[in-house]
Amino acid sequence: MPSFEPVTAALRVLEVLAALNRLKEAGVGDLFRETGLNRPTIVRMLETLIHAGLVARHPARPVYVVTGRTLELSSGYRKHEEMAFAAAPILARLHAALQWPSDVSVFDGDAMVVARTSRSEGVLHFNRRPGYRAPLLGTSLGLAFLAFCDPETRARALAALAGSDDPWNAVIGDPASLERRLARVRDNGYAGMNEDYSRTSYNGVASAIGVPVLIGGVAVGSLNLMYLRNSLTEAEVVARFVAPLRAAAAEIADALTAMRGG
Repeated sequence: MPSFEPVTAALRVLEVLAALNRLKEAGVGDLFRETGLNRPTIVRMLETLIHAGLVARHPARPVYVVTGRTLELSSGYRKHEEMAFAAAPILARLHAALQWPSDVSVFDGDAMVVARTSRSEGVLHFNRRPGYRAPLLGTSLGLAFLAFCDPETRARALAALAGSDDPWNAVIGDPASLERRLARVRDNGYAGMNEDYSRTSYNGVASAIGVPVLIGGVAVGSLNLMYLRNSLTEAEVVARFVAPLRAAAAEIADALTAMRGG
């Protein structure tokens, strides 16, 4: 846990920057709807980001965009690139075979970072580009990873989430219930999306199943498959897609191992 209370203004600046990055371009109203921050605060945060060279006003329209300088913020992060490279052809084949999109992700402290996605290749297209941080206890990506990662990583991840008020993190206060949930994931070999997260992020119309990417029996990432709940039940998804999803995860693990000279 951090030693000091966070600087609220700094958190708001970062929240506005992250929202603008997700939206690609946005006006103050768009950012209000995305973040819930009041409009004067958003304007102050945008002016701060412009001063820092991270955001610019569009020359012809009342919207803002991130600048190339934001790339400097991620210049030291590389783990997701390895996963993206290894998974790219496998995700393409999986999407062609199953006709539902997938994301592959790597762990990053308190979330799973989407390294590669096939969402833009089909009709099911939600705003989840590479770099999206998927909540550990809200998503099938996160639950699949937590169930199969090493105990030390799991403990650090859960400690990082302590104090969160997101509804899917409430289970942290009941360790026995959380362990039962993760044990079910291990027994089943897959995880499902948390209902609260489905309602919050997709208005309850979409869900996902996820499986771990395992090397030596330990999770190094996770792979999901998104679907629309009015098209398929979870039971149908499990019966049809868990086996090919696990096979694809094994292919990704083999590709990673080969890239590392294993």
